[in-house]
Amino acid sequence: MATISRAQLLHHPSAYFSRLPHSHSSFSINFRRRKFSVTPPLLCSSSSSSASTNPSIVGDLLNYLNESWTQFHATAEAKRQLIAAGFHLLNENDEWDLRPGGRYFFTRNMSCLVAFAVGEKYIVGNGFHVIAAHTDSPCLKLKPKSASSKSNYLMLNVQTYGGGLWHTWFDRDLSVAGRVIVRASDGSFLHKLVKVKRPLLRVPTLAIHLNRTVNTDGFKPNLETHLVPLLATKPEEAFPESKEKSSSSPKAAHHPVLMQILSDELCCDVDDIVNIELNICDTQPSCLGGANNEFIFSGRLDNLASSYCALRALVDSCGSPGDLSSEHAIRMIALFDNEEVGSDSYQGAGAPTMFQAMRRIAGSLANSYAGESAFDRAIRQSFLVSADMAHGVHPNFMDKHEEHHRPEMHKGLVIKHNANQRYATSGVTAFLFKEVAKMHNLPTQEFVVRNDMGCGSTIGPILASGVGIRTVDCGIAQLSMHSVREVCGKEDIDIAYKHFKAFYQTFSSIDRKLIVD
Repeated sequence: MATISRAQLLHHPSAYFSRLPHSHSSFSINFRRRKFSVTPPLLCSSSSSSASTNPSIVGDLLNYLNESWTQFHATAEAKRQLIAAGFHLLNENDEWDLRPGGRYFFTRNMSCLVAFAVGEKYIVGNGFHVIAAHTDSPCLKLKPKSASSKSNYLMLNVQTYGGGLWHTWFDRDLSVAGRVIVRASDGSFLHKLVKVKRPLLRVPTLAIHLNRTVNTDGFKPNLETHLVPLLATKPEEAFPESKEKSSSSPKAAHHPVLMQILSDELCCDVDDIVNIELNICDTQPSCLGGANNEFIFSGRLDNLASSYCALRALVDSCGSPGDLSSEHAIRMIALFDNEEVGSDSYQGAGAPTMFQAMRRIAGSLANSYAGESAFDRAIRQSFLVSADMAHGVHPNFMDKHEEHHRPEMHKGLVIKHNANQRYATSGVTAFLFKEVAKMHNLPTQEFVVRNDMGCGSTIGPILASGVGIRTVDCGIAQLSMHSVREVCGKEDIDIAYKHFKAFYQTFSSIDRKLIVD
């Protein structure tokens, strides 16, 4: 950290700021002992060099967020990190040969992932300790036929996905990312991810001069006609690729200029692109903010923040020799797609993905065991943490929270309760999860919705009722949920990571102390 006196900063600021690293375009100024200290904000720095026994993962989370523009990219990046950590990639189509002490994972649809580590002391019938989250976020998605033209503008037709705060998508620097199916030279087909990092699209608002009552009547866009991004101004005829094509061609459904941009990114011919599945994405990077860099400003915090904390907790809880030597259970994460639209899909929590994996794991590890109902006994001994973001109290709208349950940033994971089972937490599961925190001196908070307001839900009740697994719903407090740009507390990321890691390391010892049935 560089320091400078008050007089130097006031009278010769440029001489000092010119000495800052050129890679930082902004800075924060703090008062400390009557001096100014200038610290460039953390954008994507790694914390791996920290000498602390519990280094911060915030820098790594920012990297993950900036890489994970879509559910596909989030899953692919998690896959990359698991392989780098020594986990073995499985295929759901193959027979599994698992061993105690082994670490494994598989993906489904490249938007859902299940990873697990088997305790070295595992015996048939022992349980699973699971943290589940989701990889999707509210966004705009291209329609199957996205090409549209109005007033000499090239436009992209989009669908709304999930319950987004759609007004926040106006006047943002947007682009596209997702997956593409490409025809290879040998006639086979390749599944490839694509991300156009430069600003490509814009949904412009109407000038106030043409909408004088917008500030009194409210901004109420029609989501079909007003939420259509601009792509270009040149007419189609300006592009050589726009020559007449068969209406059955995939390229005919999308603007040739868009297809050319995708082919440039993928280094393939336009004619080799046979299908696309793209999200509209905000291009502004995730970063730290606030006077003391105490906030994380980012899109997709709901729910990639929870997903990454779970991923890192699993990897770090079994990354060293001996980490699984005294473990009797199986540590697992399950990251699902389509939570924002109800989870009822092949890759969502409504599918039996996780439970089928559990059954296969138990069967593979059973070898020649011929006892009674090993898998059913394993489920009875299992515990699920449903991790999704939580509603932090909004200082400008405090009355939207129940008076005695107002989660704050930097105060730890929020345990969610709902008497009508919109959350799966019970008195027993809340107690056990809080005991984990208590053993490691970690704070927790509680949340219930007001009786005069509706309550959202999570994948917790879906998974809890799917096979009958004990579940607690929890989350990191945040503001601006479902906005294109959300905010949470930096400290809460590290608290969540430590809580999840402690859950893997100590839950077995806590669970055996409480007998309910």
